[in-house]
Amino acid sequence: MAVVFEAKIKVDDTENWYIELSDVTVPDEIKVESCLNLDELETKIEEFGADYGGHVDEVRWLKDDDVLPFIMDDVRAKMAEHRAKLEEAIGEPITPVATKKED
Repeated sequence: MAVVFEAKIKVDDTENWYIELSDVTVPDEIKVESCLNLDELETKIEEFGADYGGHVDEVRWLKDDDVLPFIMDDVRAKMAEHRAKLEEAIGEPITPVATKKED
């Protein structure tokens, strides 16, 4: 069984973004939590993942249709900052770096 979570970027009534995290691994037992920032998201992913021995196969990223481009830019910037902090803490990149193809 693949452990799959969905992280959906949404906007509340005051136009602030948040992320709705759903454990969709078992369709009849979907678990949902709202995260106001990336630290909360990371904590919830760890909590959800604990149900599967800490193993997560995939986090699918989605967004609601009403999420405007400037909000996506903000989320991307915060994700880049978060990734940089994690990489600094562990001392190595957490995502593979693309290399240029030889012609």
